[in-house]
Amino acid sequence: MKKTKSLFRGHRFPASIISCAVRWYFRFNLSLRDIEELLLERGVEVTYETIRCWCDKFGAAFARRAKAVRRKPCSTWHLDEVFVRLRGEPYVLWRAVDEHGAELDVLLQKHRDKAAAKRFLKRLLRSAPQPRKIVTDQLRSYPAAKADITELAGVKHVFVKAAARVNNRAENSHQPTRRRERAMNGFREPVRTQAFLSSFGPIRRDFALPRHQMNANAHRNALKQRLAAWQRWTAAKSASLAI
Repeated sequence: MKKTKSLFRGHRFPASIISCAVRWYFRFNLSLRDIEELLLERGVEVTYETIRCWCDKFGAAFARRAKAVRRKPCSTWHLDEVFVRLRGEPYVLWRAVDEHGAELDVLLQKHRDKAAAKRFLKRLLRSAPQPRKIVTDQLRSYPAAKADITELAGVKHVFVKAAARVNNRAENSHQPTRRRERAMNGFREPVRTQAFLSSFGPIRRDFALPRHQMNANAHRNALKQRLAAWQRWTAAKSASLAI
């Protein structure tokens, strides 16, 4: 039987340390230098540049695994877009979540027109099951783009007034990104921002449990299960790091 090569093959540090550093970066509002200091406190000497390389290399793979094991997305898409600035230049971040707030996909684009909406909808169809209903604000780009996509022709489209805060499901989904944007003093490069946000959403949500709906014991048990699953996904054996 052909053996699958380890993701960590050729790395000096064990999988438990690498996966821990990557999880910290995408789960918490920590900088690379913060993680360098936390690892040093635990006896691990590694530079923040190395941690950046770990996040770039393993972040997307870990995010795909987190998506693969989560429950199947619901049949309602909530779509919204928000402006972000990269080195002072405006960009549009398109985001889709399901009716439970689970992120389906994000796409950073320069424009907010029909072509951009169509590109995002097609991307969604590749990564999520065909929806039963789409909920958006009153941006005209959405119905114009939807009309050009055969798979979405018969899908119900519901419009809400963003000013009335009715579309909270989609609007609230931007809050973690906004918090991280402030912690990082803004995003910089479009390609790196897209790569970061594509991994940030699935990994952060896998550990961001609904604490307000759980008692302390239930929360600890659920979090332990998520951490154990994370170690299985990342092929991390018994940790040599006191977390």
